[in-house]
Amino acid sequence: MPKEWILNSAVNRFQFNFKKNVGSTSESIRKCSPNNIEEWQNYYFENVRSKEHIEELGRKLYIKITEIIQFEVDQITEQDCIDYLLKLVIDRTFDGYMTEIKTIYEQLKDVFHLPINAAPDEWDRLYNVDFYIQVGKKYIGIQIKPVNNSIQLAQIHKEYNLQKSTHKKFYDKYGGNVYYIFSEKKDNKKVIKNPEVIDEIKLEIKRIESIC
Repeated sequence: MPKEWILNSAVNRFQFNFKKNVGSTSESIRKCSPNNIEEWQNYYFENVRSKEHIEELGRKLYIKITEIIQFEVDQITEQDCIDYLLKLVIDRTFDGYMTEIKTIYEQLKDVFHLPINAAPDEWDRLYNVDFYIQVGKKYIGIQIKPVNNSIQLAQIHKEYNLQKSTHKKFYDKYGGNVYYIFSEKKDNKKVIKNPEVIDEIKLEIKRIESIC
């Protein structure tokens, strides 16, 4: 398996499997319509590429692996591996998370027609609030949570039950409720998974406006 993985990676990287090197294999095998592998092999070598041509590609592939890839592997240090994994799990995960939050944030701005502000660090620690909407002198809290599956969603609901007390403290001090907005990836776009929360927030805005 490790050997096959290296060969596959090198073949793709150096384009040995491209049409220019091995011909149009998918189209050719349909034309051949073989009943067994021997028929296909004979057809390929006679009509697409010769066996000698493929063997020569194999020799070139060997050179690429033993000279270029081996040289590159030798340049990799232990610290390179440590740095790469740290960047993978910390930097790239965080960047993806913030991109998702920003996408949902932009959608919310268009819905409420009110500024949505990033909460102070203190609010995140004390009240578990990421963003807020100011209505008069009162505030509505928002948490945006990217989710991938029902298991993660269940975990967030569990967190919500644990955070009820902090959200109550927020309400008691700032006069508005805190709402969870779940986001998910659908058709390569970030969408709000619980759109019903939009109406809930709109009602909360109206409630606060009525008492201001």
